[in-house]
Amino acid sequence: MNSKLRKVVELAVDALLINLGFVMAYWIRYNLQWPEPVSAENFKPLSTYVPMMAILTVLLLLGYGSSKVYLHPRGRSLLDELYALFSGTLTGLMLLIVITYFAPELSYSRGLLPLSALTIFFLLVLSRIVQTILIAQLRKRGIGVRRVLVVGAGEVGRAVIGSIVAHPELGYQIVGFVDDNPEKGHTDLGKIKALGEIDNLPALLNEHQIDLVITALPWMYHRKILRIMRQCEGRHIQVYIVPDLLQTAIRHVDIEYLGEVPVVGVRQSGLSQGALLFKRALDLTLTVVGLLIGWPILVLIALLIRLDSPGPVIFSQTRIGKNGVPFTIYKFRTMRQGAEAEKAQLMALNEGEERLFKIKDDPRVTRVGRFLRKTSLDELPQFWNVLRGEMSIVGPRPQVPSEVELYLEWHRLRLQVLPGITGMWQVSGRSDLGFDEMALLDIWYVENWTPWLDIKIILKTIAVALTGKGAY
Repeated sequence: MNSKLRKVVELAVDALLINLGFVMAYWIRYNLQWPEPVSAENFKPLSTYVPMMAILTVLLLLGYGSSKVYLHPRGRSLLDELYALFSGTLTGLMLLIVITYFAPELSYSRGLLPLSALTIFFLLVLSRIVQTILIAQLRKRGIGVRRVLVVGAGEVGRAVIGSIVAHPELGYQIVGFVDDNPEKGHTDLGKIKALGEIDNLPALLNEHQIDLVITALPWMYHRKILRIMRQCEGRHIQVYIVPDLLQTAIRHVDIEYLGEVPVVGVRQSGLSQGALLFKRALDLTLTVVGLLIGWPILVLIALLIRLDSPGPVIFSQTRIGKNGVPFTIYKFRTMRQGAEAEKAQLMALNEGEERLFKIKDDPRVTRVGRFLRKTSLDELPQFWNVLRGEMSIVGPRPQVPSEVELYLEWHRLRLQVLPGITGMWQVSGRSDLGFDEMALLDIWYVENWTPWLDIKIILKTIAVALTGKGAY
């Protein structure tokens, strides 16, 4: 559906819902006699409110237009959409109040107008929630998805790819990337395909039916950027240009003012001291509350492990934490005793990469262990690591030293914060993701942390653990 047709349909549906909401308010006011009884002499049939309904419909649609309800930039959250609806409803309501003040014959019930605003807002909010769910389901099936090609696989290019991977709800599918660096242009980033040099772009645009090209090249290549723009314009393909500040590790900018002069300030990525203190307080609070509530589950799991197979209940292992410092991680044992010694014999069955060992049907996993892994309950002892300050509830997953030794330089950005029990990759595919994709998601998390992001990941982790998707 093109944008013009979509806007016409939305206006028609909203007009219908506005009138339905008004009728609902009328029924509540006169039939349910709420919020106060209506005397017989004050009763008015619905037909007398038709002029008011018509005026209110026009005013609300204008209010929604001024609040940009009908603009749909990808990435706008449902919360932003609802705020725009609220603002538009308030604007339309205020205009109608002014009109009825100068034309009192249009107003018959003081309680009906605010009540109708509530019912209309409720119906429109409900419609937006349904629309959001429907669009998300369609995009999962590849409908309405825009095919993206990224030009440049440097630090900024990886940031672009990581942001897209972290936001599947945007409806972008990365077909691949190109780069003139021989190593980058021919080295895949997990499932993200390297498609060679930038000169391959014209052929790739046709071959892969690209809808959007995102350039993430240094500004010194401005001639090449202009050529890319011309190549895309000739094929009616949209181009986004990501500003690149000298290809440094600085990813964020602040717009500030020196008097009347706007300046761009840069700040290092990572968490500030205030953010670290808040995150630590959140970790301690959730851990203490969780242990007080969940200790019977811990005891039950320990008992099941002991009955299922011989060996200790808790498995400990050296992992690499913040700034590359090793620490001992604790988990419920999910494999038979001596499983670590068998790892070398199973390397041929590794379904991951050299930097990420994983086997979908690992023969070392016990019956209880398979359930614990599926539900992520094997991670619960790591709350002890959180109490000790070695881990956070949310953060990049810690790896063993042998895997960290194989890191490329950009992978080490994962080590800037405390590792976590859960994180971005666990709620974005878990074991179905490759290491590079996992690293991109973790680095995106490090550089875009907010308290709300941690809470969102925790809530998503609960949902993912219940379904067991991608866990093994």
